[in-house]
Amino acid sequence: MRHSTGLAALAIVFGTTFATATAFAETAPKDVAFDEYGEVAESLTGTAGDPESGAALMDRGKGNCIACHQVSDLSELPFQGDIGPSLDGAAGRWSEAQLRGIVVNAKNTFPDTMMPSFYHTGPYIRPGDGFTGKAPEGELPPILTAQAVEDVVAYLMTLTDEQN
Repeated sequence: MRHSTGLAALAIVFGTTFATATAFAETAPKDVAFDEYGEVAESLTGTAGDPESGAALMDRGKGNCIACHQVSDLSELPFQGDIGPSLDGAAGRWSEAQLRGIVVNAKNTFPDTMMPSFYHTGPYIRPGDGFTGKAPEGELPPILTAQAVEDVVAYLMTLTDEQN
């Protein structure tokens, strides 16, 4: 009884801290909640995305969005792709929840897309190692972290008009 009273007192004193910590826990890839249209309404981290970090992820590297998409706002980056739609005016075409869902796993919105799932761990149909031809064992890590997804979405939300 003494321990439970002490724990209850701690919970009352630190309740806000505990509630805040649990309210902003990062969503694991398998726990992302998509609606019927592939939208993800809730932030994956509870922390606002950083548009500057998101813009950096658009370049070659982990995100590499410009390999397939054109973004006039990033005109200094060469060799932008034309496989996917232009991302100019993305915030005017899609909501934040739609953009988050597309970045997390575009196949929930566009089933036939070739866009990779950036916050997904599997199952995959045929993952492989291009150098050895051997499929990796177990789940693969997501391409982007939850915060990186929020950063990319924050950047995309700055692309408000067709002529950036």
